[in-house]
Amino acid sequence: MLGKIKETCSYLQKQSKERPEAGIILGSGLGSFIDTLTHKNIIPYSSIPHFPVSSVEGHEGNLIFGRLGNVPVITLQGRLHVYEGHPVVDTVFPVR
Repeated sequence: MLGKIKETCSYLQKQSKERPEAGIILGSGLGSFIDTLTHKNIIPYSSIPHFPVSSVEGHEGNLIFGRLGNVPVITLQGRLHVYEGHPVVDTVFPVR
């Protein structure tokens, strides 16, 4: 697991020069929150190594680097659920 986390982190660090100070996880109905962000870099979950993809409607499946005011943030636009059939280890992977 640690190897997968390191590979994912290495990939993400190459996608943005920003170093987030906060993380935001958006669930159903909250995806439009990203409209409040500036300097957005949107990365589909499907392009991130080892990142599981949600199948729930309304969960866009994007990781966004951006700024909320002057604060650099990383946002998960959608999340995984155990009821989708994902094991717990996969549902918590994006947070790790």
